[in-house]
Amino acid sequence: MLKSKHIAVYVSGGIAAYKSLEVVRALIKQHAEVQVVMTKSAQEFVTPLTFATLSTRPVLTDNFTPQSSSDDFIPHIKIARWTDLAVVVPATADIIAKMANGISDDLATTSLMATDAPKIVFPAMNTSMWNYPPVQKNLKTLEEIGIQVVQPDSGFLAEGESGKGRLVQLPVIMDAIESKLSSDQSLLGKKVIVTAGGTKEPLDPVRFLGNNSSGKMGIAMAESAARSGADVTLITTVNYSSSYRNLAVVKVDSALNMLEQIQNRFEKIDVLVMAAAIADFRPLHVATQKIKKTADNDNYTIELTKNPDILKTVAKNKINQFVVGFAAETENLIPNAEKKLKSKNADVILANDVSNLDAGFNVDTNRITLISHNAHPDNWPLMTKQAVADKFWKYYLKQGN
Repeated sequence: MLKSKHIAVYVSGGIAAYKSLEVVRALIKQHAEVQVVMTKSAQEFVTPLTFATLSTRPVLTDNFTPQSSSDDFIPHIKIARWTDLAVVVPATADIIAKMANGISDDLATTSLMATDAPKIVFPAMNTSMWNYPPVQKNLKTLEEIGIQVVQPDSGFLAEGESGKGRLVQLPVIMDAIESKLSSDQSLLGKKVIVTAGGTKEPLDPVRFLGNNSSGKMGIAMAESAARSGADVTLITTVNYSSSYRNLAVVKVDSALNMLEQIQNRFEKIDVLVMAAAIADFRPLHVATQKIKKTADNDNYTIELTKNPDILKTVAKNKINQFVVGFAAETENLIPNAEKKLKSKNADVILANDVSNLDAGFNVDTNRITLISHNAHPDNWPLMTKQAVADKFWKYYLKQGN
């Protein structure tokens, strides 16, 4: 997919700059043409010579010094016209602010502003900087003007703290790059609903019952369908901003909210992908005020009632819709998934063992077994959730849909 593609890699000045070397190497291994552009501060972390050695091209650093020939006297225009995809990795708060506000004071920012090609930004910074309201405002601006922002990971940061702001792993970066360069429109005309995240069942005004679902699998499903041209509605409990014009986001909290939003749209769609982790139960009574501890009672009893089975409730009314369920299991994966396929009138169940540390909740990878009618279980190898999503939509199309 990347062979002969012109990819400009913009490296800004953060500690994660050294990880950009892995990105360049991975792109070269896939036979892409890579041109690295470095900010002045980035050169304090990694030398241009290192990037030049990997990319086999001189690194661009200066707007005023010719790089190799007489036609480089306007280098930012030359690189802008050359580029098929611009990747900013890592993207510091500084370069994000400049891109969002039209500030061009070096080769990197002038080139990015002059580039009409698609752009992907991979932020990396301290958690406090990430949460700073102006930074979030700038990120929203980038998304509004069509620049894809890949959310950073949470984890251990360079300064010894933990939190959101860590540069995403290489497989996630490569998936985003490959997906952005794909011209596949195989789902054009299809209307799709995807659900994502764990439902939050209110206990009182400040507490809820929930689960560990991050929503990553559902979001990957939605983004993959959108890239292939589908008209997608993502109904989700997690905070997510879409960078796709054909991907609408509906924010919900509880299972009842989610069911209502699906039922309002189900009649007019082609595919429903139920990737959300729906709570089986909810509190029977929701307290109107915050529940307080009392000195004379160390125990508190919550009476629960069943939530509606959303997949079963919706799928019983399907006509031509293709309905996909997920089975997150910790034991008896195949038997439980096969039972779910039949009892809930689904067309496909994507089963995964969430007891594995490298698959399921809150990780970027998954190991799926596809269960369908009149076919043996299809075991997929461990892959990123984005790759799982892409593989599923290819499967869907092969079924003649």
